[in-house]
Amino acid sequence: MKIVTIIGARPQIIKAAALSRAIRNHFADRIQEVIVHTGQHYDENMSQVFFDELQIPRLDYNLNVGSASHGVQTARMTEDIEALLIKEQPDFIVLYGDTNSTLAGAVAAAKIHVPIVHIEAGLRSFNKSMPEEINRIVCDHCSTLLFTPTQAGFDNLKREGFPIDNEGPYTIDNPKVYHCGDIMYDNSLHFSTIAEEKTNIIHRLDLEGKPFILATIHRDSNTDHAERLNPIFNALLRLAEDNIIVLPLHPRTAKTLKTNLDTEKQTLLFSHANIRLVPPVSFLEMVALERHAQLVMTDSGGVQKEAYFFKKPCIILRPETEWVEIVATGNAILADADEGRIMQAWQHFESHPATDFPPIFGDGHAAEFMLEKMLQIIP
Repeated sequence: MKIVTIIGARPQIIKAAALSRAIRNHFADRIQEVIVHTGQHYDENMSQVFFDELQIPRLDYNLNVGSASHGVQTARMTEDIEALLIKEQPDFIVLYGDTNSTLAGAVAAAKIHVPIVHIEAGLRSFNKSMPEEINRIVCDHCSTLLFTPTQAGFDNLKREGFPIDNEGPYTIDNPKVYHCGDIMYDNSLHFSTIAEEKTNIIHRLDLEGKPFILATIHRDSNTDHAERLNPIFNALLRLAEDNIIVLPLHPRTAKTLKTNLDTEKQTLLFSHANIRLVPPVSFLEMVALERHAQLVMTDSGGVQKEAYFFKKPCIILRPETEWVEIVATGNAILADADEGRIMQAWQHFESHPATDFPPIFGDGHAAEFMLEKMLQIIP
């Protein structure tokens, strides 16, 4: 079986590591993987280091699309992916999540009848002003195999009319939905101990034995709007009065802080003794920070889940989340970009520490399950 794996952003690189590892360890004689990086987000600190430390096989193609508007970027990727699929003639194209790379891969493959495997299918924020929501819906409705990490995702697809108990042969018109667990949970289990051995970030940031808050802010809906960015940083500065805060700065955030954050707050932020502003961290460094943090604040979907994997409470800096299960368990709170709600969420977890984290993301073998299902339907 030949599969083409499309990646375009940092989270997809990490997810692809689990699939590549499962192929290498269990299916090396049965599956050939062709890895394609669209270049949607390509920064040496945010991409190549992930390939190195996660032991992802070398890229077969880098499309070098680069940054552009949604339409221009997606069009370029669609054109290049179509040509690549015609050349490679794979049995499947594997798409992850909800980026423009996912959308481009889905459109290109569906039009030339290459079966699509969508990993992280069925997730819904129910907010179509988010580009990610459009991307994931389109990809789901173009796919032949849909692997959903959660029961909520499975239920979403059922409500949208996807057949649940159908028989093969499976096609774009007769797709198959599987509830299989989360591929990122596979990675977290695999790399959690490796992170402790391979990184010294806790020592380097002088965090040994010290409680700290881990914060990540990167969504353009927060960074590009001063009326949202300032309340978030008001809360961070208030929390920094009594807590250490570690904030790895996404390139977008670093850029927009200079234009969208009040000058007084910028001065406080960059001089505060309790705030550790650091460049983008590697995946293993992020795992180490998540394992040692007392609480996580984030607008990242992936980091929300990873906080749950490592049994940390999470304050979500968005009005909604596609990971509704972690909110339902009481281990995460939606605070949006509202200073008051952020502080209330912090106070809640201070007085009601999160202790019960039900196993809602599978058994750590999602990648193997997915590959087995793909192999079963190859003619």
